[in-house]
Amino acid sequence: MNATIPDIRARFDLRFPEFHLDVDLTIPGRGVTALFGHSGSGKTTLLRCIAGLERAPGGHISVAGEVWQDGDHFTPTYKRPLGYVFQEASLFPHLSVKNNLEYGRKRVDASHGHKVSLDQAIDLLGIGHLLDRKPDRLSGGERQRVAIARALALSPRILLMDEPLAALDLARKQEILPYLERLHDELAIPILYVSHSPDEVARLADHIVAMEGGRAVAQGPLVETLARLDLPIHLGEDAGVVLDAVVAERDAQWQLARATFADNPEAGVWVRDSGHEAGHHVRVRILARDVSLAVTRHSGTSIQNILPGVVETLADDTHPALALVRVNVGGVKVVARLTRRSAHDLGLTPGQIVYAQIKAVALIG
Repeated sequence: MNATIPDIRARFDLRFPEFHLDVDLTIPGRGVTALFGHSGSGKTTLLRCIAGLERAPGGHISVAGEVWQDGDHFTPTYKRPLGYVFQEASLFPHLSVKNNLEYGRKRVDASHGHKVSLDQAIDLLGIGHLLDRKPDRLSGGERQRVAIARALALSPRILLMDEPLAALDLARKQEILPYLERLHDELAIPILYVSHSPDEVARLADHIVAMEGGRAVAQGPLVETLARLDLPIHLGEDAGVVLDAVVAERDAQWQLARATFADNPEAGVWVRDSGHEAGHHVRVRILARDVSLAVTRHSGTSIQNILPGVVETLADDTHPALALVRVNVGGVKVVARLTRRSAHDLGLTPGQIVYAQIKAVALIG
């Protein structure tokens, strides 16, 4: 991480009759940090404390070197240079899209500077053709894109997003995700993204804070954290890894592309061709349920992706019949889910050479 970019520091101890938030975090000052966990884990409460919508006595929050809360000092929400995107767009129904965007823009403190121009926000979210419409003439995905553009129009030093896709159906989610990826790729503004969806986190996040019972039970870079077998949040069928990769070649005859891993360009996997040119940076997601292991390399199999590696560690899975096995493929971590009987029959132990047979790979960006 660039040392010239100040981190975000957040420390809160907030007690309710039925819930206790107790966190002390250092969050990267650039990129997307996912606050991830099951419902009721404290994600939204933490976001509201950062925004100043909940006041935790004795708490601390500093963003880009500016202290918003510490001891008796408390900067009210309306004076904090932040953008907040809720699950519902909550646009003014009597105003056009353009006027919705301009309404908040007028209240920006000029001393904070304009980190994002209004035209840039409109372009990033692809809403130029919607400016004259009223909210009731927009689809759910369009309304949420306008809400995100409105938050950016405030020239925030940080963008807070509280499950912005939760109210959308699958088609609208797929519509809006590419725009969220553009924010990730083109803006230097740090984004805190609340979600309980592993798919969204895998696609968007650089860093992850796993929340459970009001506490941050794990945090770190996304790639490293998801490869942990001791991750306190059990992901079940969503257990697996996300890897940074580059499109190395395309097979036009079979509509496939080979993605090589950023940490090991000699290794790679074949995926469905999504139209990206060679050299394009992508992410691949490999679920543990789609990886099997063998102690010898097999031929005459339909599995295209067979990678030699070394067993690093084994751990119990959520069901007593299952085990998770992490394999190091030349510096790249892959996780396989096996029955404990299979692991026993193969005699799997740390340091053993195996072949990871990857049945399916999802290209996610």
